[in-house]
Amino acid sequence: MTVTTYKWTIERYHRAIEAGIFEDQPIELWRGELIVMPPEREPHAYYSTEAADYLRTVLGERAKIRDAKPITLPNNSEPVPDIAIVKPLGEVYLEHHPYPEDIFWIIEFSKATLSKDLSEKKDIYAQAGIAEYWVVNLKTTQLHVFRDLKNGQYATELILTTGTIAPLAFPDIFVQVQRFIGLPSK
Repeated sequence: MTVTTYKWTIERYHRAIEAGIFEDQPIELWRGELIVMPPEREPHAYYSTEAADYLRTVLGERAKIRDAKPITLPNNSEPVPDIAIVKPLGEVYLEHHPYPEDIFWIIEFSKATLSKDLSEKKDIYAQAGIAEYWVVNLKTTQLHVFRDLKNGQYATELILTTGTIAPLAFPDIFVQVQRFIGLPSK
């Protein structure tokens, strides 16, 4: 017997959402597959909220910080990153979620989903052309920074625990790593 899974397109996924099929279920669309997301625990909620507030202060009007809102990717994926730093396009987002060309970088805070965030989700973002992807490892208090897209993969991974980093989209802005990983800033 051959097992075939049903693949969702973005359009079908949106129609199902509008019909209320996934009401109150935390799901994401990854490469045409529905992924049930685990509930967010307190440290995850705290650090992602604090980081988003910090980025709003640092970036001001240069970018829009979207907390736990979907993004639409061309590989039949509509993940809901913890933080998406996007172009401030205003009412354009009434028409559609940010597309890859609208996204400066993505940040995920991770404990229960760490292996998926460092593998499957990283691959989805890279293949979609997201220039920079950060994963805050809440288990080991490290910031993983993925950059330098080459052939749909990130060529560079930095693992940081201290210091500052300038996002690729804003080389004149230096953010404190400690503000993301939960250690007191120095």
